Amino acid sequence: MASIDSKIRIGIYGCGAWANRTHIPNLLKLDDVEIVAICDSSPQSLKSTAETFNISKTYSDGHQMVDDENMDVLYSVVPAYARTDVEATAAAKGIHIFSEKPQALTMGVARKINDAIREAGVINTVCFRERYRPLFQEARKRLEGQKIVHVRFQSVSGLPEPPSGSQKDSWWSQMDKSGGQALDWGVHATDYTRFMTGLNIERAQAFYCQRPSYHNPLTSSFNYYFSNQATMTLTFISAAPGFRAEPWFTVFYEGGYLALYGYESIEVNGETVYQAEAFDPWFEQDRIFIEAVRANNPNLLLNDYHDGLFSLAPVLAGWESARRNGECIDVPAFMEGE
Repeated sequence: MASIDSKIRIGIYGCGAWANRTHIPNLLKLDDVEIVAICDSSPQSLKSTAETFNISKTYSDGHQMVDDENMDVLYSVVPAYARTDVEATAAAKGIHIFSEKPQALTMGVARKINDAIREAGVINTVCFRERYRPLFQEARKRLEGQKIVHVRFQSVSGLPEPPSGSQKDSWWSQMDKSGGQALDWGVHATDYTRFMTGLNIERAQAFYCQRPSYHNPLTSSFNYYFSNQATMTLTFISAAPGFRAEPWFTVFYEGGYLALYGYESIEVNGETVYQAEAFDPWFEQDRIFIEAVRANNPNLLLNDYHDGLFSLAPVLAGWESARRNGECIDVPAFMEGE
């Protein structure tokens, strides 16, 4: 597939918050980029986005947009539960694919999209944006060559809304569609751990504390077993607003540890070794993706759709483990057979 010399024509599939706050504004900052059409099942979201960004072509059906429009790139920004085969159809037509995470709610759907992308050979990526943040790249450098023993990730926030709250009609309030924080941010935490350590997950187990007074779990606790026999705990707690600051990630290795405090700093064995400066990973990933499409050079990207499956599968396997009362699940087998 040749490089693109003229304007890159983009279709936006999904007009929710992330499309409006990040991807569309970012793309419009770039030279020789044109958003030719947008698509959303919500007439209100479609109308609002079209008016805000002065986009004339709108669709309520993703397949129709892909069939009718002459586009170079599809930005798939719909929620995971809405993914079917629009991305696969687009890839088969030679359209490059930018996929928001999570890629799908089932490995079956994700595999179908992945197979179409690989067969077509289009440029593709998943929005694991923090790979582009210097903080995580610095952590990766400092962990290179270390013998990882255990990784701990934790995120603490306030109580989720009750079923009668303001999100009662939102897809986010429906656990079977959203997967809660463990899916939404769990794939990020899993991916950035893989990025920093170079390790993949072999087994996954999880437990959820979910009560009828709240629409999403109060806690989600995952156990991972890595390919080098290291372990990981991945924990989301929705109970305690104002909880004192602790590291998001703590990576223990033989002889020491590295801790990441949010997006701010890195600590090694109790000493702060890196202070981050302001950085926008959303824009950086969008910019580099468009550059990769223009040059037809996937090597500019830090991940692709196929690699993203290795971050999605452990979380979906953990979700399935929780349904099975904590059964330990073989992740490679789950990736291929779920």
